[in-house]
Order: sequence, then C-alpha cells, then structure tokens
Amino acid sequence: MSRLEPHAVVRHLDRLYRAAWALCGSREDAEDLVQETVTRVLARPRRLRGEEELGYLLSALRNTFLTSRRTASRRPQEVATLDDLALGDPRPGGRPEAALEAHELFAAIARLPDDFRLALIAVDVVGLSYREAAKSLGTREATITSRLHRARERVTADLTGRSGGSPEGSPSSRSLLS
Repeated sequence: MSRLEPHAVVRHLDRLYRAAWALCGSREDAEDLVQETVTRVLARPRRLRGEEELGYLLSALRNTFLTSRRTASRRPQEVATLDDLALGDPRPGGRPEAALEAHELFAAIARLPDDFRLALIAVDVVGLSYREAAKSLGTREATITSRLHRARERVTADLTGRSGGSPEGSPSSRSLLS
C-alpha cells in the first residue's frame, strides 16, 4: 500500500479541474468542487491499495460531486431576479472565441447522462486509459468503450445542433433513443 502525499494532489489539480468543469458545467462550480475534494482528501492520511493517484482522486471528485448534488437537491431552491444579477466585465480578455468554445463544450458534457459523462470525463478530459477509467468507475473496459462512443456522439450532436448522434435508422441511433 502506498500513501497519498499532498504534493501528489497538487500535480493533478489541472486534470481534476477539467474533470470538475465537465461534471458541473461551470468554471465557478468546478473550482468549488475541486477545493472541496482536495480538502476532504487531505483532511486525513489516505492509503492507496494498488490504485494510481489520479484514479483515486477522480473517484473522490466524483463522490464529492454526487454528495453535493444530493445535498443540494434537499435544499429549497432560490430564484434570482434580474435585479440580483451582476453585469459581467464588458472587456473580453485573451481569446474570447476559445473561451466560448470551451464553455459550450463543457456545458454539452454536463448535459450528458451520468454514466456517459463520467466515462467521457475520465478518458477525454482527465486522460485516463480505458482500463484505468473502468477501474476508477467500477465497470468493465468494454462498457467504458461503448459509453465513451455514445457520449462523443451526443456531444457532437449537441454542438452541431443535430437531434441525434447518427443517421436515423442506424443501430447506434436506435440505442441512443432507448
């Protein structure tokens, strides 16, 4: 058994942030999620049983996300009015086109069903191998492959404005609808 060191968590912050952004759909919520996850993980010593650090941290991130969603669903929802909204900074910085594309992509990922979203985040956002993603998500490697394929189709369809991920009548379009 190896021990999870704090400096190991710091090495993976960028990947955790990207995964959190894809889970939450917004940068601000992603920052909060990563901060909460790191706080929980570093609160007490962690021993890894043959798992890699990144896989363990991704699992912890996912569990923290699900716990926060369950907690939030029990709280009353507050509706904002136009008076409550603060205006954003009118000066775009850097490359606004890239920021818009990233925002749209992460929003499309956030709209995916949980199983598809988690597979896509593990492989495409965090960079885990199919085997590592399967181990981290507690499923088979073949399941990751099919979920990843369907998730990519749905994100592509969402971003291009199509209603389905493949032509009507094809086997994969029928499986998406069921």
